[in-house]
Amino acid sequence: MNRTEVGRSGIRRSLLLVVLALLAYPRVIAAQDNPPADQPAQAPEQQQQPTKPIPPPEEPKGEVKITPREAEELFHTVDEILAFDSKETGLPIKREVKRKLTSRDEVVSYLTKHLNDEDTQRLRRSELVLKKFGLLPRDFNLETFLVALLREEVAGYYDPKTKTVNLLDWVPMEEQEPVMAHELTHALQDQDVNLQKWMKRGEKDLGEIKKDPTPADIENDEMDNAREAVLEGQAQAMMFQYAIAPTGHSITTSPELVGAMEEESLTGTPSTKVFNDAPIFLKESMTFPYSYGMDFVIKVLQKGGKNTAFAGILANPPHTTRQIMQPETYLAGEKIEPMRVPDFKHDFKDYQKFDIGAMGEFDVAVLVEQYAGKKISKKIYPEWRGGYYYAAKSKTNPSGSLALLYVSRWSSSITAAQFAGIYAHSLDLRYKKVTEAGDPKEAVQKAPDSTDAAPLPLEGRHSWSTEDGTVVIEEKGDTVFITESLDDATTSTLEKEVFITVAPAK
Repeated sequence: MNRTEVGRSGIRRSLLLVVLALLAYPRVIAAQDNPPADQPAQAPEQQQQPTKPIPPPEEPKGEVKITPREAEELFHTVDEILAFDSKETGLPIKREVKRKLTSRDEVVSYLTKHLNDEDTQRLRRSELVLKKFGLLPRDFNLETFLVALLREEVAGYYDPKTKTVNLLDWVPMEEQEPVMAHELTHALQDQDVNLQKWMKRGEKDLGEIKKDPTPADIENDEMDNAREAVLEGQAQAMMFQYAIAPTGHSITTSPELVGAMEEESLTGTPSTKVFNDAPIFLKESMTFPYSYGMDFVIKVLQKGGKNTAFAGILANPPHTTRQIMQPETYLAGEKIEPMRVPDFKHDFKDYQKFDIGAMGEFDVAVLVEQYAGKKISKKIYPEWRGGYYYAAKSKTNPSGSLALLYVSRWSSSITAAQFAGIYAHSLDLRYKKVTEAGDPKEAVQKAPDSTDAAPLPLEGRHSWSTEDGTVVIEEKGDTVFITESLDDATTSTLEKEVFITVAPAK
C-alpha cells in the first residue's frame, strides 16, 4: 500500500508533471513521498548535462523472485480483481485483460525504447524553465533523476497499446493485489474511452507549435494534467477501496480510515532515497495525480454516485488543476474568463521562443509553498484566477540567460499584492546578487521569522538588478506582471499590453 504510479507520454507543458516524461502513456508504479519540508529555492538555470544511457538494472541482494506457481495464482486473481473494480466503478468489462509477468531487464528495455529524441528535447526545455523559476537546483540533472527514480520504484503497469497488465516478478506477493486493483482500473478506463485517444486531447505542446498561442490555448494547456489526475485518482480510489473492503468500510463513508492509510503510504517507504531527496516541485508533481486526484474522485463520488465519478468524469473531464484541487468548482461548472495574452511574436521580435505554457493553480501552489511554506500556500492558491509564462533566448546572445515573462491573475488586488510579495522574496533565494533599484542599500525583503506569516505584500512597480539581468515585478489591480532577464524596451512594451485592460488597484 505504499506505492503509487508515475508515467505518461511527452513532457509537462506548463510546469506540471514533467516527471512523467520518460514513459509513453503506460503507467508505472512509484512510491509516494514523505510530506515535503519547506526549503529554499536554488540558483537559476544552467545548461543540461549530456544525456546518459539508461544503465543496466541492479537487482537488490536477497531479492525473492515470484515462482511460476505464484505467477499462475496471480493470473487467476486478475479476473477476480477486475470484477471487483467493475462493480465498484460501474465501468463494464468488455473484454479480457491480458496479463504478463515482467522482469527488471524487460522494464528497463521498455523505458529505453520509449525515451526518444523528442522526449529528451522537451525534457531539457522544461528543465531550464524550472530552474529559471528556482524550482530545480541549477546543478540538477532531471533526466538522470527520472531514470534513477523509475529504476528504484517500478512495481507494475498497464499498457494500453498491448492491452496488457504487467506484473513484476520481483514485487512481493502481498503487494501485488493492491497494485492490480489500481492497474486494472486503467484497463476498465481503456475499454470505456480508449486511453490513448482520450489523453491525446491534451497533448498540444505550446512550446513547439509555430504560431503564438491564443487565450483558449493557454486555458486548455492544463488539460493533460487534469486528465492524468482523473485516471490516477480513479485508480487510486479503487486501490484503497479494495484494501478496506474486507472491513466493510467504504472510501466515501470512512474518510478517517482513508486518511490513515494515505498517511501510512506517505511515511512507510524508507528505501526510496531518490524520491525523498527530490526537490519539492518534483515530489509534489509526482504525487499530484494520486493525492489530489483521489480526493477529487471521492468528492464527486459522494456528491453524484459512482456513475458520475467514473463514467461521468471520463465523458466530461475537468480541464484545469483548479478543478482537481477544488472539486466544488468542477461540480458547479465554474467558468473563468481566459486571460488576454500579448502579441508574443511582435513583442519578442529580438528573442527566439524557448517555451510557453499555462501557470495553473497547482503550479502557483508549489511556487508559494517553496518560498513561503505549505500553510500560506493553502491560503493563497484558491485565489488563483489564471496565469501563463513565456520563456525566450536573445537572438543576439543565445548563450545568455533565459529571459522570462510571467503574468498571473488573482481574485483581488489584495491577493495579487500578497503573491507579488512572495515572488519578490524568492529573488534573494534564487540569485547571488539582488539590489532593488532606487535604493542600492536595500535588498529584497526577508521572510518573517514566523512560518505562519507570508512576506509583506508588494504593491505597484518594483525592479531589481541581479547577475542575470533585471527583474521587474508589477502589481496592478488583480494582475501581477513579472519579467526576468529581459531588456528594458521589451519589458516596457509587454507592460503596456498586459495592463491595457487591467483596472488600477483600489
